[in-house]
Amino acid sequence: MLMRTDPFREFDRLAQQVFGSAARPAAMAMDAYRAGDEFVVHFDIPGVDPETIELDVERNVLNVRAERGSPAPEDAELIAAERPTGTFTRQLFLGDTLDADRIDASYDSGVLTLRIPVAEAAKPRRIEISGGSDRKQLSG
Repeated sequence: MLMRTDPFREFDRLAQQVFGSAARPAAMAMDAYRAGDEFVVHFDIPGVDPETIELDVERNVLNVRAERGSPAPEDAELIAAERPTGTFTRQLFLGDTLDADRIDASYDSGVLTLRIPVAEAAKPRRIEISGGSDRKQLSG
């Protein structure tokens, strides 16, 4: 199971709107769902060079980091700058039922997609039950 927690996300979003920048890196929008024996996570990070995307897992915590710079040259006069630039980060807590060693990542059309398989030990399995006829009777 995936768990996410960021109690300051809404505060950061409000602060960025009011003050124009946030003290912490911007978070990226995310969708997550289970499809069969894997969890699929989509992160919206349009305009990011795939070379700047960093993924690492430490103690069941998945860290996603990406950077997007301004497309305007340094000496250009900005007329409007509404698209966020800088560092984008997101952290997911992976449950013990997920196989963090086999995460598959792809980036297409501004969406980073992670596929995280369910660990073999966590998959449902059928348990055979032996019947009463298999027991040996003791005579006394």
